[in-house]
Amino acid sequence: MKNYEIIEHTADMIVRIKGRDLKSLFVNAGLAIFQISAEKQQVRYPEKHKIIITQKADDIEELFINWLNELLSLSAVEGLIFEDININEISDKSVEAVATGTDLRNYKVNTEIKAATYHQLKVEQIGSGWLAEVVFDV
Repeated sequence: MKNYEIIEHTADMIVRIKGRDLKSLFVNAGLAIFQISAEKQQVRYPEKHKIIITQKADDIEELFINWLNELLSLSAVEGLIFEDININEISDKSVEAVATGTDLRNYKVNTEIKAATYHQLKVEQIGSGWLAEVVFDV
């Protein structure tokens, strides 16, 4: 079962992400980027790469956007697709995590996500968990 849903949008891509808590919301959002954008092919480069990610912000919305854009940036710079994310610590103003990825050449890129934007951004606690909606520039 997917923890995200793509919502039709004219120019960009809107994704709604759910999580049982803030930690799972950030993990699900991070993984959604790479599940949406790339399809795993034959594994030719099996080596796993772990990257520590630390982000701070003034509020939860800024933290969420910084988090997603840092994952996108690291993916592009390192040539990785992140397949696993473990969050060590999270609050509404900071996150520390380890993202594990494999070589981009193990994937077929279907959609290039350039950036997460603040346009129509929602990050909110709902009855039994968390919900976010984010517009990605594609």
